[in-house]
Amino acid sequence: MEIAVAKEYTRNRIHPKKFALLVACASILMMFAAFSSAYIVRQAAGNWLEFSMPSLFYVNTLVIVLSSITLHASYISFKRGNANLYKGLLVITLLLGFAFLVLQYQAWQQMVAIGIELTTNPSGSFVYVISGAHAAHILGGVAALLIALIHAFMLKYEVTAGRKLRFELTLIYWHFVDFLWIYILLFFTLQS
Repeated sequence: MEIAVAKEYTRNRIHPKKFALLVACASILMMFAAFSSAYIVRQAAGNWLEFSMPSLFYVNTLVIVLSSITLHASYISFKRGNANLYKGLLVITLLLGFAFLVLQYQAWQQMVAIGIELTTNPSGSFVYVISGAHAAHILGGVAALLIALIHAFMLKYEVTAGRKLRFELTLIYWHFVDFLWIYILLFFTLQS
């Protein structure tokens, strides 16, 4: 009887790499919560310039949500044995990740064009720092996507436990940065 319980417990445990990734995501989330708190405290102190968020931030939201959808569809295709669709959707996801970064830079350029530079006012500085920290995390996700793409095209296609785990880790992280961007944009929009 004890052996069955032990096997059941082992079977339901989370993989240590997934646990480590979730702890890292929680840490990142805490950092952005601290940024949000500092934003609110500093905004209440006065000398705060009100401005509209760049329109490209909203376009970027569509891009990153679409990239999460394509990555998830790629994962499903990977598990179902559709190698071509899996690889194609993975390429599209990577391109959307790069598009997000390019659009983010262009959004910052929109801010500069309306006179909101990094050091103009604390309100602009917070937007640059928070969205820039998020962009840095997107770069980490793009690196993971590049590795997934190398595996997709350089290794013989087969669904192994190791490859499935690597893909799941990439998927979890990418969905996390997607969720994080939606939170950031909602926070900025509601605080304006």
